[in-house]
Amino acid sequence: MSIEILMPALSPTMEEGTLAKWHVKAGDTVKAGDVIAEIETDKATMEVEAVDEGVIEALLVEAGTENVKVNAPIARLAGEGEAPAPTPAAKAPEAPKVEAPKTAPAPAAAPAPAPTPTAIPAPKADGERVFASPLARRLAQAAGLDLKTIAGSGPHGRVIKADVDAARGKASSSAKATEDKPSAAPARQVQSLEQMGIAPGSYDLVPLDGMRKTIARRMTDSFRDVPHFPLTIDVEIDALLAARVKINAMLEKDGVKVSVNDLVIKAVATALRRVPEANASYTPEGIALHHHADIAMAVAIDGGLITPIIRSAETKGLAQIAVEAKDLAARARDKKLKPEEFQGGTFSISNMGMMGIKQFASIINEPQGCILSVGAGEQRPVVKDGQLAVATVMTVTLTCDHRVVDGAIGAKFLQAFKPLIEDPLTMIV
Repeated sequence: MSIEILMPALSPTMEEGTLAKWHVKAGDTVKAGDVIAEIETDKATMEVEAVDEGVIEALLVEAGTENVKVNAPIARLAGEGEAPAPTPAAKAPEAPKVEAPKTAPAPAAAPAPAPTPTAIPAPKADGERVFASPLARRLAQAAGLDLKTIAGSGPHGRVIKADVDAARGKASSSAKATEDKPSAAPARQVQSLEQMGIAPGSYDLVPLDGMRKTIARRMTDSFRDVPHFPLTIDVEIDALLAARVKINAMLEKDGVKVSVNDLVIKAVATALRRVPEANASYTPEGIALHHHADIAMAVAIDGGLITPIIRSAETKGLAQIAVEAKDLAARARDKKLKPEEFQGGTFSISNMGMMGIKQFASIINEPQGCILSVGAGEQRPVVKDGQLAVATVMTVTLTCDHRVVDGAIGAKFLQAFKPLIEDPLTMIV
């Protein structure tokens, strides 16, 4: 029996992508794990591996096709041990119709056969191979679910994302009755530009690509649904700038150059280790306190923004952070990041200081509990010991999810962060 190969969802937010390249052709034999295609999403180019063994019967989507919907069939595979389906024979000519005598009554129409109910695949027995999409496997693993216990509703009983979501919903606490939930607010009616007084033909309309649609949806959801608030402080960075000069002189022989942003990442990771309550995420089941500071750094790319992650930043030195940050930023701009390199951070940093922005507040990147907005360092008048002086000052704003990080925790984090920036030696103590 033929198996349909579906357009995979390479991230939880992916809705469509471009089938950039095929690595197989009709008639090729593949086994599980073989790379069969390359898919371009709104954020990266990823290789797609076969999850079944067999012979490619047909490629249903040409290489280079854009806007291929997730779960749309892109190829057909003859299962392991089967021959490809033969090309259908030409349709035989229909037999001439014989009209019944006009005096004879028309035969009664035979009753239509009752539709055969769709079989619901039973859970898999131990030792039996489980057929599941790559996304379903990742989601099941993240949720701690056994794929053998999940009935698949995809082609030939394959477990797909919807099946894992359903199983996860059953496993989650459902004590709150459905009728107790507030009714959804009516959808906001968006007026066209013409309805708002903008003359037709007075503007150019650039269609939304996948990345911009994703950003629009996620930021709207976050700003609307997450109760957030900002906390802003000024930090003096003269000592940090001086330390950076010495650090880079020491690392010059290794070809490593530390940026102000690398120092901020290190300071944030150290502060999170000292104030672990700020390294948290809200879930319906409780507050998740993360074991490591996985710092997501905002990188502007053509058409949008992406946040590659420095994993376990609290365990890494400045040189390692600088090397990783430079590599991740370069591959982000080339859309060569893997999903695990930009998904799953615990805290975000957005630095617009190099663009001359003095102060701003960012929108929280769910499910993270905080994001730190870093402004430009500039010389400002300050008062020290009752005397007017000049210092290089940088304004930072911490946006907090109030469900997880309340004002006291946010202030405690900034109290830990500020001395790390103002006296960088304390980062290694």
